[in-house]
Parts: sequence; C-alpha cells; structure tokens
Amino acid sequence: MRELGRLRDEVTAWEGLESQLEDLSELVDMLDSEPDERLAREISQEADAAEAELERRRLTLSLSGEHDAKPAIVSIHAGNGGTDAQDWVAMLQRAYIRWAESRGFSVELLDEMEGEEAGLKSTTFSVTGPYAYGYLRGEAGAHRLIRLSPFDAAHRRQTSFAKVEVMPDIGDEPIEIVVRPEDIEVDTFRSTGKGGQHLNKTDSAVRIRHKQTGIVVTCQNERSQIQNRETAMRVLKSRLYELQIEEREREAARLKGEHVEADFGNQIRTVTLHPYTMVKDHRTGAEQTDTVAYLNGSFDRFIEAELTARAGQPA
Repeated sequence: MRELGRLRDEVTAWEGLESQLEDLSELVDMLDSEPDERLAREISQEADAAEAELERRRLTLSLSGEHDAKPAIVSIHAGNGGTDAQDWVAMLQRAYIRWAESRGFSVELLDEMEGEEAGLKSTTFSVTGPYAYGYLRGEAGAHRLIRLSPFDAAHRRQTSFAKVEVMPDIGDEPIEIVVRPEDIEVDTFRSTGKGGQHLNKTDSAVRIRHKQTGIVVTCQNERSQIQNRETAMRVLKSRLYELQIEEREREAARLKGEHVEADFGNQIRTVTLHPYTMVKDHRTGAEQTDTVAYLNGSFDRFIEAELTARAGQPA
C-alpha cells in the first residue's frame, strides 16, 4: 500500500505538470493574438518554474536503485580536528536538516552525543520524504572544513573532518537480516542532556551492541526504554543491511580487480571558509562560492551533480 501510494503521487505530479504546460501553451497562443506585457511576464515566470520542476523530476527518474525511494538514516561522526571537528558535525547536521525541511521532508532525531566543549561527537537522524535515500546516499563519505578556528586562542587556520553515513531506513520491512537475541548485548543507562526538564531521571536510554560485527547503536531521545529499544533496533537493522551491501560491493570489486579506497581522510567534498570561500566536490567538480547558503542547506547543486554522474555510469 505504501508503494501504491508513492506511485500514485508520482503519476499525479506528472499529470499536474503536463496540465500546467498545456495551460501555458494556451496562454502563449492568446498572447499571439492579444499582446499583454503583464501576462507575458507571468507566463515567463511560470514557464521557468515548470522547467525547474521538470528538471527535478528528470533527475528523480535516475533514482531507480532498490532502496532509492525509501527514507534515509543519516549518521555524522567527528573525525580529525578535535573540537572543530565536533563543531563541524553540528554544522552539517543543521545543514542537512534545513535541506530536508526545504523539500518538505520530515526529520526525526534518533541519537546524538554532545562534544566536551562544543558541537557533537556524533548524531543520527532519519529523513522521511519521497526518494530521501536516493538523494542523500551520494553524501556518504568524509567532508572537510577549512576555516579560522573559533576555538583556537591564536585564531589559526584549522582543517577538520566529519564522516557522513547514509543508510536506507528499511523500517519494519521483511529483509534477509535476522537479529537473534543471543547476537546482541543490550545495556540501559540514564539519558544525558542539558539539565532541567531535559534530563531523564530513569534508565530509559538504550545501547545495543551486535556481537558479530561490533556495531554499537544508542538511542536516548524517546521517553521510554521500550521506544528507545525499538528505535535502536531499527537503526541496527539498517546498519547491518548497509554492511551486507558494502560486503557485496567489495566482493564484486575484488572479482573485477578494482581497488576500493576506504580511507577516512579521502574527502568527497571540501568547504573552505578561509582564506577564500568555496565549496568543492572532488568527485564531480561541482563548485559553489556561497558557503553561507551551503551551510544553510542549499546544496542541491552537489546532489544533482552526483545524481547526473551516477546516471551516466554503466550498470
């Protein structure tokens, strides 16, 4: 039923675009017989909007992966760079949330660990909306930030890294992954927060460790231990599924004789705030000088460039 609803929404959207273009065509015919400057401007604006929507939907057609239409689970972890790296995690979290909200997607914070001085050591959140995973999966990798450090007394230039992981949210769907009770260790602990009403006074936070893989998932954002456990299991299943996909891809690359680079420092994108402002994607060559807009979630240019590059790759 979810798949049927998604397909109906797609068909409705394409039919709406078709109807809009037909209406614009009739208005253009009217202009030929009765010129009207104001109407001409309105038609031009609507035509530009229709063209942008058509381009966005053209890119959506390239999202044909098995899980592209699903929601996404995004995790961001601080890398090299100390406090600056933790601040970079918080900046990226804010940017992705703003990007999602600008598209009308919903965001649910699943877990986060605050840094000692500022920022976040790690954060995990879900993004729910049409093709959320398809759009975001190209964001996975190391992201580099170069700036004058606000945490350095000498205000020196600092380079810091954050690692972004993107997984499909498989939810309650039946999958090949089976997590048996004997495969996991479950710990409960008291949630941490900013104090006051945000500080949980019971052991409601849950930490689950998968013994075979060593994967550890924590959740402390729900009010009850049961809710936190359910959410943590959901994230664990997604991570195990993503691990299965990565192992399959590594095996395929080995058979092809390809070298798979898994170095955390091998950044996919660099945001430079000093001595100049520039965002550059090292895979596609896409660039943007407006770093303020980028850090406020305006990075469709990079997502679209990656989607275009992905669509051009042989299957």
